[in-house]
Amino acid sequence: MKKLYLIALLALFPAVYSLACTNVIVTKKASADGSVMVTYAADSHQLYGCLDFHPAKNWPEGSMLKVYNWDEGNYMGQIPQPAETYQQIGNMNQYQLTITETTFGGREELWHGGGIMDYGSLIFTTLQRARTAREAIATMDTLTCKYGYPSEGESFSIADKNEAWIMEMVSKGDGSGSVWVARRIPDGYICAHANQARITTFPLDDPENCLYSPDVISFAREKGWYSGEDKDFSFSDTYNPVDFGGARFCDSRAWAAFNILCDGQFEWEDADGVHTASSNDYLDYAMGHNLQHRLPLWVKPSKKVTLSALANVMRDHFEGTPMDMTQDVGAGCNNLPYRWRPMEFEVDGKKYVHERAIATQQTGYWILCQSRSWLPDIIGGIIWFGVDDAATSALTPVYTNVNAIPMPFAKGNGSMTEYSDTSAFWQFNKVTHFAYLFYDRVAPELQREIALYEKECLKKVAATDADALKRFNRGNRGRAVRIMTEASSELASSLIIRWKQLEKDLLVKYMDGNVKAVDENGKYKMNTEGSDIPASPGHPRQRERWLRGIVNDHGETLEEK
Repeated sequence: MKKLYLIALLALFPAVYSLACTNVIVTKKASADGSVMVTYAADSHQLYGCLDFHPAKNWPEGSMLKVYNWDEGNYMGQIPQPAETYQQIGNMNQYQLTITETTFGGREELWHGGGIMDYGSLIFTTLQRARTAREAIATMDTLTCKYGYPSEGESFSIADKNEAWIMEMVSKGDGSGSVWVARRIPDGYICAHANQARITTFPLDDPENCLYSPDVISFAREKGWYSGEDKDFSFSDTYNPVDFGGARFCDSRAWAAFNILCDGQFEWEDADGVHTASSNDYLDYAMGHNLQHRLPLWVKPSKKVTLSALANVMRDHFEGTPMDMTQDVGAGCNNLPYRWRPMEFEVDGKKYVHERAIATQQTGYWILCQSRSWLPDIIGGIIWFGVDDAATSALTPVYTNVNAIPMPFAKGNGSMTEYSDTSAFWQFNKVTHFAYLFYDRVAPELQREIALYEKECLKKVAATDADALKRFNRGNRGRAVRIMTEASSELASSLIIRWKQLEKDLLVKYMDGNVKAVDENGKYKMNTEGSDIPASPGHPRQRERWLRGIVNDHGETLEEK
């Protein structure tokens, strides 16, 4: 998700030019079950968490698609519809194709260069027209060349049930389209990107693993941005040179994902051979101190990545690293791993920053897209969908061939300015806001509930797969679709019920900063038997670092004498 009103914000906070979205890509041989997985957090302070849905359709000749800018909702123009479009749910389609993104901005002179196919429309239009990752890359090139690309620079994750790619694209600035490069992630490896262009040099003669626009280098030469040999051309260094913000606020999240999934030990292979390094060797880059020490584009995970492990990466706040957001005095008395915006501040003439972790409060929705090659396309694709902050919300599986979106995630069920009691977005925001008050107490309970729910979802998916596959193999496609639709809706409805009860339970237990006493069975202790007055509540001591911060700031006034 691109940062809204990017130009205005640049003027205010020039070092923090890209704060939104994180993608992690897991290839087939890198995953525990052989699926291809892609995560995406749509991090926007203005984006409502709901699931977009466009059923497959045959179009009469002459039909046109009206294009609206995804971020602002402005009408951009229209393009012809093909004879057939495919079903698209969120960032996946009926053929298990996934496309997600993070915005990296790039050179300011190339922004808003004319045309109608902005990055969001490009994703959803391509999902409705392509079946595989390679088809998607070709389609995206065709659409931008024909209709122009008015967006800033983007990194796209493009994956199908067999392979995964990272594609990076910038506008030409004049309405004539885009320049881009796409690299296939080697099977058995993982990749991540987070608002900083990641592709540097790339092979020029390996179309099986690297594709690019024919003018990606010559266009840079014409602009005077590159004069070296073609083989030394770096896409990122030319179109999105990394600066402090690009490393500290953006690539630090890719580093965090690698650090978690590789257990602190990076291994990767490139044209120069196999390399190994400690994740700490790249900490200087992640913190913005050594911009020449770029992260590898992909690494091998230390063990096969499970769906649960990947989901938990999206819940990270740099825990256990020097950037751990729960440790400094800014975390308050309850170890809160969040810092409210703005991210830069100045004290006594010196500039400082707050960290920007993978998990963040302004997430509109987040997803884990799973493509499973061992199942037919009608069953294989699942978009695990969550709303609000990933660290305090649960993922619900929605099959990509359902015939209706579960009500808690449906478009039109509430909005950013309209509360809905049946909306998952609003329900999670209520519980999460309470968690922010007493994070060290409430978050562990949320995490337990999330783990239980997602474990139940995995069991339900296994049973639904088997039932739907049996019906499909008997030729009853319609019944298979109904089974998947019912399962997705039942899980989403149960999620709302559980979180409404959780909201009540947490309020009762932690009201006013107290902690009500419970017995070994989890029942509240009462003052006396038969009384409706609870036993005296607990008052956990605030953490030492926070108390010392108070003393350092105001101790002379507060000291007992």
